[in-house]
Amino acid sequence: MPDESLRAWLVDAVAGYLGLPRSQVGTGVALRSLGFDSVHAMGLCVDIEERWGILVEPTLAWDFPTIDAIVAHLGGQLDRA
Repeated sequence: MPDESLRAWLVDAVAGYLGLPRSQVGTGVALRSLGFDSVHAMGLCVDIEERWGILVEPTLAWDFPTIDAIVAHLGGQLDRA
């Protein structure tokens, strides 16, 4: 269940950053193609650290370019947190 909570939270966060409805943020779509940029990526890292207590690299959104990829990467860390 942590993965689904994280996925839903990420959809909300990305939609908020980009001013898009949640329905336009696909979890398998490259964030960059939605207009996600480096400023958004830095904000997302800070928000993940604050909300989930996970320290992430500032390159997270580039190393894992979709919400599904971020969830797969961070899911194991959530289980341990």
